[in-house]
Amino acid sequence: SHAFLIYDVHRDGRVEFVERRPNSALDVEEREHGDPEKFRAVANLLSDVDVFLAARMGPNYLRIKGSGRYPMVIGFASVDEALRALLDRIDEVFSEVERLRQRPGPAGSEGGETTYPS
Repeated sequence: SHAFLIYDVHRDGRVEFVERRPNSALDVEEREHGDPEKFRAVANLLSDVDVFLAARMGPNYLRIKGSGRYPMVIGFASVDEALRALLDRIDEVFSEVERLRQRPGPAGSEGGETTYPS
């Protein structure tokens, strides 16, 4: 992706667009598909993000999953559809984010996952 869309999603269902963040990880030269260096670049770029929505699953998905984020693979065609799906499970998502924030230990530990079929 050329950019990441950053939103604040509130438990009461409010969704606020924050910014369009250019994907500077595209500048990282991949030695192989799913290169760990590219993952580190994306992880640094999104270090302030609690929930990660992805259109599809790639090799770095497992690294994102293990980074302490709450990845969601979304098979929907639009951002609006993906946000609606997130809001449909908002209590579950917030509970998982709170659990991950309280967990001791470094990033790279087990993360939660919700997968929506495409």
